[in-house]
Amino acid sequence: MTSLKGISAEMWPYLRMTVPPGAESIKDLEITPGKMLFHSRIYLFGFLPIDHSDLTLIEIRDGEGFVEESPMGSMKLWRHDRRVVTTANGSRIIDYLTFEPRWVKGVTAWFIHTVFQHRHKVIRRRLNEISA
Repeated sequence: MTSLKGISAEMWPYLRMTVPPGAESIKDLEITPGKMLFHSRIYLFGFLPIDHSDLTLIEIRDGEGFVEESPMGSMKLWRHDRRVVTTANGSRIIDYLTFEPRWVKGVTAWFIHTVFQHRHKVIRRRLNEISA
């Protein structure tokens, strides 16, 4: 959940985010709740610059999730609350998203939904490979 390579793998091929040189995990960075961790450029399909984000964690719950509220060029509001819940069969990842796009709201909502469906498929596949 904190691996920057893992986060990148979740978003690929739709999006690519830049990260600080040498950082492999969010835990490599100095985390102060509510303070920007780093500035990131966001590329559509890995090469087309479409946005930027000042990645900001409001809360981090070790092994249980996080709350991210990052100022973004394309959003008036972006809040991503990820929770990892223990179930009888293992774990369940739940993403609560609150966002307000600055423009093309319908297309943006569809795209974010598509990206997060993809992210969950990647996570399931990665966890199945680990447990096999």
